[in-house]
Amino acid sequence: MANPVPEVFATEAVEVNTETGHGGAPTHVEPELFGLAPYQIVSVAMFVLLLIAFFGAKVHKTIGAGLDGKIAAIKEQLDEAKQLRAEAEALRQEYADKIAGAEKDAEAMLANAQHEADAILEKAEADSKAMVERRKRMAEDKIAAAEREAVEDVRNRAVNAATMASRKLIAEKHDAEADKALADKVIAGI
Repeated sequence: MANPVPEVFATEAVEVNTETGHGGAPTHVEPELFGLAPYQIVSVAMFVLLLIAFFGAKVHKTIGAGLDGKIAAIKEQLDEAKQLRAEAEALRQEYADKIAGAEKDAEAMLANAQHEADAILEKAEADSKAMVERRKRMAEDKIAAAEREAVEDVRNRAVNAATMASRKLIAEKHDAEADKALADKVIAGI
């Protein structure tokens, strides 16, 4: 099958704006408005639109105010961050000083506790020696008192035994006449 040739319909004649170029060949001419090409017209229109937006609607002031507000907020945040950092550094230094002070205090407390423990140990040793000495003296005093009591008891028994023996002897060997002679002798000696 052969390709059929498309049919061309004739319409009104279109007038083409052409100029004669070099060598008599026609060239294409772009449409113009006030002597400006289409891209220039679009550029001018955009420029006018931006001028109206910036100066007519004062958008530039709103944008500038918004940007200034953002800048001010960021500066405030930076200042606040600097202040917080300075406070954090101060707190860190304060706690470092406190830790160093606490370590020194702990060392001092440990040394003081060791000194007190040594003092208490020495005092306890001295007190125990003194208590042993006191108890030893008390035991010696009790033993001495018991010895004195025993000697005193032995003496008393000896005296009682001697007295009983003397009575018995006197009662056996002395009679009323011997007592009379003894009484006369004692009276004469006075």
